[in-house]
Amino acid sequence: MAAPNGNMRSLDRAFDVLTVLQVAKQPLRLSEVARLSGLHVATGQRILNVLLSRGYVARTGDTYTAGPAALAVAHAFMVTNPLSLLAQTTLQQLAAITGFTASLYVRVENSRVLVARVESANPLSYVLPVGERLPLHLGGAGKIFLAELDVEEVDQIVPREPIPLASGAATTKSDLLAELDRIRDDGHAYSVSERSYGIASVAAPVRSPSGTLVAVLGITGPADEMTEPHVARVINEVRRAATALGARLPVTG
Repeated sequence: MAAPNGNMRSLDRAFDVLTVLQVAKQPLRLSEVARLSGLHVATGQRILNVLLSRGYVARTGDTYTAGPAALAVAHAFMVTNPLSLLAQTTLQQLAAITGFTASLYVRVENSRVLVARVESANPLSYVLPVGERLPLHLGGAGKIFLAELDVEEVDQIVPREPIPLASGAATTKSDLLAELDRIRDDGHAYSVSERSYGIASVAAPVRSPSGTLVAVLGITGPADEMTEPHVARVINEVRRAATALGARLPVTG
């Protein structure tokens, strides 16, 4: 039984290294990869060498980045995953109806990952590429995922307080928990200037036919364009689109 455990441990460490390189905003040295992965330098080097040979890591000088094989895996998800394939039409329609950028997120560990996006006729002032990992505690989409969890799980994911916001203000964990209760009751989330200043978002859960939360659908746009009557209409459109997308997903299990 020792060999399988050892093999699984090595595989787990390899994914830790890949995750570190995924979220890095710049190339990393071996010592940085090892430290951020919680590995000894020698272990980190062995794992990097294997990933290099498979194309999942690239090396330039004495620094490392994610490699082209990682991009191929992302492409496979985009062209074969039912959620990704079905979402495109929904996003296009939602962006056209609301006039705001429409996005789809899935949860990966303690982050949300953008898996599809359709810009509106008036694109956002910032670029958010597909594949970007974002926190769960900032923005409406992330809070939809948090609202599915119990207090203990939320506490593990959001260990720090006060929680700084892009507006310059801050919120507490108790405020966040109260907001998650409202999201559960309302069935949607609305946020302003949390992750990006001057940007508002509306998000709703995408549930499979069995009721499982599989993704979050949302729109983002300038906060000054989301007046009170407009927000109510947008919320209805986002919830309708999220429900319709979930109903189209294949039944599993």
